[in-house]
Amino acid sequence: MTQLMTSILRHLFFALTLMPLALTAETRYDPKVLPRGREYFELREGIANAHLKFEREKTGRVAFLGGSITAGGGWRDHTMKYLEAKFPQTKFEFIAAGIGSMGSVPHAFRLERDVLSQGPVDLLFVEAAVNDSSNIPDHPAQMLRGMEGVVRHAREVNPLTDIVHLHFVMPPHMDDYRKGTVPASIAQHEKVAVAYGNATLNLALEVTDRIDAGEFTWDEDFKGLHPSPFGHQLYANSIARLLDVAFARPLAVSAKPHPLPAMVDAQSYTKGSLGNIAGAKILSGFTLESAWKPADKKGTRAGFVDVPALVATEPGAEFEFTFTGTGCGLFIAAGPDAGRIEFSIDGGAYRPLETFTNWSAGLHLPWALILDDTLKSGPHTARVRIASDHDPKGTGTALRVFHLLLN
Repeated sequence: MTQLMTSILRHLFFALTLMPLALTAETRYDPKVLPRGREYFELREGIANAHLKFEREKTGRVAFLGGSITAGGGWRDHTMKYLEAKFPQTKFEFIAAGIGSMGSVPHAFRLERDVLSQGPVDLLFVEAAVNDSSNIPDHPAQMLRGMEGVVRHAREVNPLTDIVHLHFVMPPHMDDYRKGTVPASIAQHEKVAVAYGNATLNLALEVTDRIDAGEFTWDEDFKGLHPSPFGHQLYANSIARLLDVAFARPLAVSAKPHPLPAMVDAQSYTKGSLGNIAGAKILSGFTLESAWKPADKKGTRAGFVDVPALVATEPGAEFEFTFTGTGCGLFIAAGPDAGRIEFSIDGGAYRPLETFTNWSAGLHLPWALILDDTLKSGPHTARVRIASDHDPKGTGTALRVFHLLLN
């Protein structure tokens, strides 16, 4: 190397070392420094039962119930690693119960199959604020009924189950907070959490405050309601902050069952379950396919393809089913050819219901449709048919049913 080249490299080295470091989201954001000096979680009754189980019995079953943000891992993986590091002698069983597009309504009906069937749950993380805001913005009552259905059903099966509600963020949530209002889904879920003494973590408000404080940006750092790795890490950091405080509380002498309060909404989906479509009575036009798959090659979701489905594509096709309870619905795939259906309860007038969604054009989207959730408790008959007139938003008249929703 020539003397001149050596000199150039030396000067370049010193020039680079003297340059100010570009601030990244990671260097600007300190998870332990709260931008408004306030915490974003409420422990309420806390997670003392889970703490005792992990510490003394050295076992733990932890479930993660949510939509695509949960299904994708990220924050969930970080939280699992946190628990394993915090309790290195404990044998954990983790239940990954995230399914894309699922909010509190489908959570309530699939809880038994996807979570409770695997045994008593010690700690349940549940999130639905984003999908409830996206999927059922005009049905705040369903947001509450779905979330209370999850909580009360879990507690009826195991009164010792501790629950943490996670309110994830989306731009409309940030808009609401900047206007001084609480997003409807978060307000409804909080009513349930308060009534049942559950812990909550408001990540929607925390992300809003941190962005407004200039710590990072939505477009460049967080990058969407399906967060970037940085966003997932932020979620995990905040969950760890909550858990650190919860686990710092003195260990309980014995486990304490959570009391069941009066129901917040008497029509909540607390007895929600998935009914078998094989029990439906086909009246005309429908067939029970053993392993449905789309002919249009559009996208599908696991669990809603290559499985049995009750299928029809022509107006007038009709089936009925009977149940005992206070409400019912359908778990369908709402794809590009989804349209308008009509339903009648106990021989009443037919009521229309649209099945084509904002996301149906490119995906056979798993979708929970509530037909009626205000019925008098007892036996009922529901009849469903494909309407003769089209949904103006949709392009077809198909209906594909995977499960009955029974409350």
